[in-house]
Amino acid sequence: MSWPLVQLGDVAPAKPSKHAFSTSDDVWILNLDQIEADTGKVLEKVMTPVSEVGASTHGFDERHVLYSKLRPYLNKVVLPDEVGLATTELVPMLPDPLRLDRKYLAYYLRSKSFVDWVSSQVAGAKMPRVSMQLFWQHEIPLPPLPEQKRIAAILDKADAIRRKRQQAIQLADDFLRAVFLDMFGDPVTNPKGFPVGTIRDLVDTVNYGSSAKASETEGEFPMLRMGNITYSGAIDFNGLKYVDLSKNEQPKYLVEKGDLLFNRTNSKELVGKTAVYDREDVAAIAGYLIRVRMNEKGNSYYVSGYLNSTHGKSTLQSMCKSIVGMANINAQEMQNIQILLPPIEVQNKYAAIFQATKQRLGSQSQSEGNLADLFSALSQKAFRDEC
Repeated sequence: MSWPLVQLGDVAPAKPSKHAFSTSDDVWILNLDQIEADTGKVLEKVMTPVSEVGASTHGFDERHVLYSKLRPYLNKVVLPDEVGLATTELVPMLPDPLRLDRKYLAYYLRSKSFVDWVSSQVAGAKMPRVSMQLFWQHEIPLPPLPEQKRIAAILDKADAIRRKRQQAIQLADDFLRAVFLDMFGDPVTNPKGFPVGTIRDLVDTVNYGSSAKASETEGEFPMLRMGNITYSGAIDFNGLKYVDLSKNEQPKYLVEKGDLLFNRTNSKELVGKTAVYDREDVAAIAGYLIRVRMNEKGNSYYVSGYLNSTHGKSTLQSMCKSIVGMANINAQEMQNIQILLPPIEVQNKYAAIFQATKQRLGSQSQSEGNLADLFSALSQKAFRDEC
């Protein structure tokens, strides 16, 4: 017998919690950049004084499922474990505990079939969001509660295997951050006594990306957009679109191995994402990205390492300005960021360690990709009553 279908709005409506916080309290503030895609893992819990929290938040607690309505983050779904405040891009869904298991709901919202469907419903040119009216009308399969819990338990076990692979990758990132700090020291105290300058001192050329409309299937060059740069400083090649460029446009908009990519416009939490393009084949960049090529004094891996450091992230957050809900750091402002100027030989040594570490992770990452595919296939079967 097939499972009944019910509308999301009937079993998990948006109901923010209404906790009373004292102005002297610190509260957990959850933003999109703190959430790992596909797993919903919270990468960092940021505690902020209530007096510093803006109005554009809503409350949640351990009963909620938080769903991101913003593309390309539609697969970011969180099961919070305590009280907090979330950005308004995260919808506080409150499952009916007598009808819907919150883990079952979270896995369903992350499933490929649902993400594909909801991606087709987004609207808006600058920051595409899902139509919430259609979202609440979407029908979810609703087996009996014990069956929901059984499905969630199966997916928990499969997810645990996948997470072990991800932990290895996270350890490598932690190692590289430690190497950066050891080689260059704290950028505030500068214990190694490096000269102080700006990113501009290390730059040869800076170019904005193309505003040409990209296609899902047609075009000579893959186009990297703001969603392809991760908050942790990598390039995600999923969800690429394609574009044609004239001969005159190609020198301006194509990136090559070693170029630094900087996300100049995004939400305040995500603006300033930075990564080094590390492939041999070329790609185009969209208008919200900046391509930076270094001069003989600079190495792009060093600059990326700084901008992705704790101090670098804090600097970017403090300087970005909001324009109609978007935050922006233009090319001139980015180049004016203060940075230590270590000898190029030291920068190159860091780059070599970074590349060697990532190369050793290559097989690990491939294995992680295979596990992700298997997990996706298993979840599809689960929601079709096939496991």
